[in-house]
Amino acid sequence: MKKSLLLIVLSALLSLSVFAQDISVDRLKKDVTYLASDKLKGRGTSSKGEQKAAKYIASEFKKAGLQPKGTDGYYYPFTFKSSTNPHDTSTANLKERKGKNVVGYLDNGAKYTVVIGAHYDHLGLGHDRNSTDANGKGKIHNGADDNASGTAGVMELARYYAGNNRKEAFNFLFICFSGEELGLMGSKKFCEKPTIDLSTINYMINMDMVGRLNDSTKALMIYGVGTAPDWIPIISSMRTIFRIKTDSAGVGPSDQTSFYLKNVPVLHFFTGQHSDYHKPSDDVDKLNFEGEKAILEYITLVIEKTESLDKLQFLQTRNPDMGKPRYKVTMGIMPDYAFEGPGVKIDGVTDDRPAAKAGMQQGDVLIEMDGNPVNNMKDYMAELGKRLKGDTIPVKVKRGNEVITLNVTF
Repeated sequence: MKKSLLLIVLSALLSLSVFAQDISVDRLKKDVTYLASDKLKGRGTSSKGEQKAAKYIASEFKKAGLQPKGTDGYYYPFTFKSSTNPHDTSTANLKERKGKNVVGYLDNGAKYTVVIGAHYDHLGLGHDRNSTDANGKGKIHNGADDNASGTAGVMELARYYAGNNRKEAFNFLFICFSGEELGLMGSKKFCEKPTIDLSTINYMINMDMVGRLNDSTKALMIYGVGTAPDWIPIISSMRTIFRIKTDSAGVGPSDQTSFYLKNVPVLHFFTGQHSDYHKPSDDVDKLNFEGEKAILEYITLVIEKTESLDKLQFLQTRNPDMGKPRYKVTMGIMPDYAFEGPGVKIDGVTDDRPAAKAGMQQGDVLIEMDGNPVNNMKDYMAELGKRLKGDTIPVKVKRGNEVITLNVTF
């Protein structure tokens, strides 16, 4: 009897080990390493490298057992017009481009579907003039964090939910978007002509740059918490290792925006800006895969918290004032959006821009511009909006315990 019972227990444990699905650091690293490899040459939209990436993602969706849910198997091809010069969008500078979303579906026979997405395109060789490297044109921009990290997250969550041994409350639509770097093109096109009924989507979760969790601060930004009344109570109720910073807006510079504009509640996960953003130096060796694993586990818990709720109610949010039309100048800094002030912490300084020429350094905290206090990003943007090309103003930064005055010429 004892031997028989032991065999039953061992058999049950073996069954759990075979069928239970965990988030895997090794798989995340494998996926990002391939997507951000030099042979894909930065996954620029319409490039051969992006095509290779799409094929890889489709193959992994198929291995996971997802149903094809594009318009051509797993693929959702589309065309769009994009300017060859981001500073001049006149008709003369528009050219037709092709993109290809990759879409897989997990049908659990549920009433509602959760969309999990991320963009897989990046800057390619920097020919679209969106590199922050002054000499970036012609260099491979591998985009390990932006956004091979989010793409790997989508593939890993696809494996997780497809291999889970519990009955899921939702269907899942996994989408890797093309053309995000050129204006959210892939998500816009999908939302214009979706392959499932938009009214059956409960909410959309987007991951963009989730690979650089800081082990010291553990800062995780979640945008879109105002797009449904349940988001803030859910997030507030969860015990977590992260220092969560939230923003209510549904509109932002990533693909959740396209779904929000179709009245779908959204959440967007982001580990913060860094000095390698849109540079050839955004490489695999700088990613925190254990940190990304923890983020994906957190996302599964957020989803689990919604299982007992009715379909989430969509709420409109105040759109953030991006201020771009007002800005005639740029300082050339990468703000640390997780920094809680006072001031604006500088996470990166772009070469040959006003901040770099004035002597600003990574880690400085901007506290004053032209005699006016800068307590947060809103203050910084307001001051920047006052400046014209050629203006020179005194700027104070805190460097360690010292306050330094620098003259910035725009």
